[in-house]
Amino acid sequence: MNKSMLAHITLQLDRLSTAERKVAHLILEQTHTVAKSALGDVARLAQVSEPTVIRFCRSMGYQGWPDFKIKLAASLMAGVPYVHSSLSADDGTAVLAAKVLDNAISALLRVRNDINAEHLDTATRLLTGARRIEFYGVGNSGIVAADAQHKFFRFDLSTVAYSDAHTQLMAASLLGPKDVLVAISHSGRSKELLDAVKLALNNKCPVVAITASNTPLAELATVLLRADTQEDTAIYSPMISRLVHLALIDVLALGVALKCGADVSRVLEKTKESLRTRRE
Repeated sequence: MNKSMLAHITLQLDRLSTAERKVAHLILEQTHTVAKSALGDVARLAQVSEPTVIRFCRSMGYQGWPDFKIKLAASLMAGVPYVHSSLSADDGTAVLAAKVLDNAISALLRVRNDINAEHLDTATRLLTGARRIEFYGVGNSGIVAADAQHKFFRFDLSTVAYSDAHTQLMAASLLGPKDVLVAISHSGRSKELLDAVKLALNNKCPVVAITASNTPLAELATVLLRADTQEDTAIYSPMISRLVHLALIDVLALGVALKCGADVSRVLEKTKESLRTRRE
């Protein structure tokens, strides 16, 4: 969900039934109390039945009350806002710094809470067994692709990163079922990247996509790692989404390292040894 939980609930009020709206108003007015309450207590405070509370949670896109409560509690932890703060020309330097950092923290919390463990396991398994891994990204996402390649090649895996659209198309035409393409995009709508992904899929190459949900790239992906962020990239260069993408690459890299076990440790030691004389 790319908006904060409370903002999303507010936007959905008119679409809810009368009973579900009672639950919504209770959550908006007594957020901290609800986050600490059991299902029966919430139903009693909202003056509705327990099934109504569960229906409300599902209307909001959650699996049920336990899932909703965990996400709500996580959004309130440590006083970190689960909402994006808009920047203003009147903001002082201290306020500017606080908003930028809070927005980054909030985005990372959202992605952590929304992570699909099954998708993550599948992506890690595909990468671990791949003959060749290619990372594609355009613009700012190309920088993330380069970072990913830098991390993964140190595991003694065959990896490459491409940010040029023509090169992506040519490379994708050579991929096959034993390879993996990792496509990275904030918008998930870059025509050039989508063309390369379709070409890889036609060759039976699995595609791991790091992008926002409900985008063309997300729909094409063999495995989707959702990276939903609230960011106006029509005005600003992507900042928060880039941090989220980098974090997901780190998760994948560590997951692959753990699956490879001691072999990766030996390879990493060799690469570190090669640089030691350069640091004296």
